[in-house]
Amino acid sequence: MDSKRKLRGSAIAWMLVAAPLAAQSVDLDMATRIRDEAVRRSQVMEIARHLTDEIGPRLTGSPALRQAGEWARDRLTDWGLSRARLEPFEFGEGWSFSRCVVSVVEPEIGPVAALPKAWTVGTEGAVRGEAVRLTLEDAEDLEEQKGKLAGKILFLDGPRKEEPSARPRRDFERWDDERLAELVELDLDEPRGDSWREQARKRWAFTRQLAEFLAAEGVVATVELSSRDHGILRLGGDSAKRDPSLPRGVPGLVMAAEPYQRLLRRLEGGERIELEVDVATRFHPEETLAYNTLAEIPGGDKRGEIVLAGAHLDSWHAGTGATDNAAGSAVVLEAVRILQAIGARPRRTIRVALWGGEEQGLLGSRAWVEANVADRPESTDAEELELPRMLRRETWPLRPRAEHGKISAYFNLDNGGGKIRGIYTQGNLAVAPIFQGWIAPLADLGVTTVTNEATGSTDHVPFDRAGVPGFQFIQDPLDYFPRTHHSHLDTFERLRREDLVQASIVMATFLWQTAQREEKLPRKPFPVEPPVRPETGEGAGAR
Repeated sequence: MDSKRKLRGSAIAWMLVAAPLAAQSVDLDMATRIRDEAVRRSQVMEIARHLTDEIGPRLTGSPALRQAGEWARDRLTDWGLSRARLEPFEFGEGWSFSRCVVSVVEPEIGPVAALPKAWTVGTEGAVRGEAVRLTLEDAEDLEEQKGKLAGKILFLDGPRKEEPSARPRRDFERWDDERLAELVELDLDEPRGDSWREQARKRWAFTRQLAEFLAAEGVVATVELSSRDHGILRLGGDSAKRDPSLPRGVPGLVMAAEPYQRLLRRLEGGERIELEVDVATRFHPEETLAYNTLAEIPGGDKRGEIVLAGAHLDSWHAGTGATDNAAGSAVVLEAVRILQAIGARPRRTIRVALWGGEEQGLLGSRAWVEANVADRPESTDAEELELPRMLRRETWPLRPRAEHGKISAYFNLDNGGGKIRGIYTQGNLAVAPIFQGWIAPLADLGVTTVTNEATGSTDHVPFDRAGVPGFQFIQDPLDYFPRTHHSHLDTFERLRREDLVQASIVMATFLWQTAQREEKLPRKPFPVEPPVRPETGEGAGAR
């Protein structure tokens, strides 16, 4: 038997023993009431529909995200939660767009599918330019092209490195038992260190230089290749450009893969191609704050302790942010609505938090954690202070703030619209048997897995890094990564009622169980500055 199979077998055997012991503390009466309210009187789809169809894309800093936060605050108030409010954090200028038309005008005429990156400038009417394929990756590339690019539209990406047929294709997927079992296996690979941060810092510095160069040279626009095939427009934005003191360059577009690669082949064949671009965008300098939305179900004898549920309310602008992350926001809202509707009286205070700025680097949750849970000393390095906060190296020591010792747990939902299949413990072994007991009554809903693996890239991370139990649920992928993630296909049609109702039941159950425990959930050791590895100079605990 190989080591992975041994690890898997040991994990499963341990879970089978631990679960019955922990299940003795599960409140089955409340679990029944939660399920009945969720199934018979669910509002989760109407919540999601309003956020997507009525409000639409919710880019941080845009009027739409502020509208979504106010709408959620008012619903929470209507349901009887306390202290429903919007809490501000510094963000920078907001942005929105109202028009994007891209057409080939020479040698033939025809539209092509493209959208602007967030925080790009507009064209102030239709403009034309000759398409040119260029690689611009460093200062030497810029120097080589100086004086050659006026009136050009730059295609910045080469052709796709792999043919679509050569890439694994799972257009729609649910976790099966085999893959869930693999997820339980312990990953003993070495932590990846801070190499991602160094690469991101270099990109950020060059992005500023590139923006200034393109504007000075009179470039009409840049065009990049969508990272998805089959006509899917997947894009984000140049977040640094929300700072008006930095150069904003020229209009930046992302084009669907099929027309992009067709035009690229023709350019490589020597054809002259001219495009017309008409992009209308708007910056919102009137307010540089963004907002998190919070509210509470007051606790009883342990009201000074807190259980948090959260999801990010913001989205990108190509679609209407349904699976990323109106789904998670709707589930969190529905979970606290359920608890209010059934007259739950938790021992601990249950707090709901809908974050802004997740898509730009967990900005809303980071700001809230720094203000309330734990912060770090400000860097004294002038070069560090010029960088966005998410790209700065961590400073030490970590300093607990007022609510650090009060929070029992934070539960996050942000991996699409699929049903919940389990939970990551983030390496907190002590909570695993507790969670196994809680999911036992949920097994008929497909919730079967507790893994000690860690997952990242969403709003539980600031809590975990601050030494507070922060968790993300395992969700069925559905078509999240191949189709909807950050794409124009991320719309209400991608959501399934049965999945969101199931997730609402699980979230409400975890909130209730955490609120009722005699003790707060166990914690991992408090984070301390990691030792330096002599061979690399990197902290051994860096992630």
